[in-house]
Amino acid sequence: MHSNVVDMETTTTYVLVPGFWLGASVWRPVADALSARGHTVHAVDLPGMGERARLASAQTDLTTHIDDVVNLLEEQDLHDVVLVGHSYGALVTTGAADRVPERVARLVYIDSGPLPDGTAQADFEGPEARAANESRVMTHGQGWRLPPPDWAALAADVPDVDDAAVTTLAEGARPQPWRTATEPVSLTGAWQRMPRTGVLCSFSLEQLRQMAPHAPVFAHMVDGDWSYVELPTWHWPMVSRPVELAEVLASVGP
Repeated sequence: MHSNVVDMETTTTYVLVPGFWLGASVWRPVADALSARGHTVHAVDLPGMGERARLASAQTDLTTHIDDVVNLLEEQDLHDVVLVGHSYGALVTTGAADRVPERVARLVYIDSGPLPDGTAQADFEGPEARAANESRVMTHGQGWRLPPPDWAALAADVPDVDDAAVTTLAEGARPQPWRTATEPVSLTGAWQRMPRTGVLCSFSLEQLRQMAPHAPVFAHMVDGDWSYVELPTWHWPMVSRPVELAEVLASVGP
């Protein structure tokens, strides 16, 4: 039996950072579920994304987004934060934690991981994928933005993704400033002193362990203070399994 009484001694502050194309709205079901448990939740619209789309420019880059999350932590005077990054958002959360490690209690990576110092998001899928994206930027993104994908096509073969999930993504998506993908992450290593949790959705822990020795981008996911939770679904669990994702986040805590 679950008590409806919120234990204020166990409340946690979460900062939720979305991946490419998306804003704070994609987190709404997860944020609502965490708030209902008595936790404090800050879902982030990064500059140029979501309701802050008007701030997008050709100069918006990874540092712009890291600065924004650091400013949130400092201006709200947040401490003991569980900093949650999905996909590209993991570069932002890792960079922010590296800058102000004293404010972060735990890093949570949703179907993603921390890229090595000097690596850019655009390098993750290899040179062919990067070239294809750069072509889309030039032909459909005014030379500086990456248009959102065809969400319905991505969801076509995923059994637990319904039309409502696709609509949520399509309505919340905005073109991604390409410099956020091409600027390499710059890390001191301070972020590695805090515990990390990987929430694995489109790949399993066994697959992760098999990939890590052959793919440097996964190397940081098998060293240090890691725990793992498998939540099988597609790459966007906040729309396909939001209740379960909220339960996972509530269970990890600081």
